Amino acid sequence: MTKILVYADDRTVRRDVRLALGSRLPGVDQPIEIIETATEAAALKHLDAGGIDLAIFDGEATPHGGMGLARQIKDEVANCPPVLLMVARPDDAWLATWSGAEAIVSRPVDPIDLPRAAAALLVGESALGPRG
Repeated sequence: MTKILVYADDRTVRRDVRLALGSRLPGVDQPIEIIETATEAAALKHLDAGGIDLAIFDGEATPHGGMGLARQIKDEVANCPPVLLMVARPDDAWLATWSGAEAIVSRPVDPIDLPRAAAALLVGESALGPRG
């Protein structure tokens, strides 16, 4: 089972991510399990426990944004999973890069782009090519 952590304070965003991802991703051999969190504390608890294969964060979450959380976990979580950030404004791409995220998708959730980007990260690629 591939575990994907979704952090967004808005339950409709979490629902949209869950619906877009479905139960399987193209090119990923295992079915996925989605773990939804609405708070930074809950996301950190799951990440600290380990076993998360991919983290998807809402860059628009409040009060703790997904970009800041991505930057924090890149510095603090051992064996940090790749991070996929959802951003509402194209101008925020530089902030997403600062955060250390491996990939960025637009918000609102796109049912084609999100699963494609998630699958690429799970098989070891990013928007910039293979991870290494």
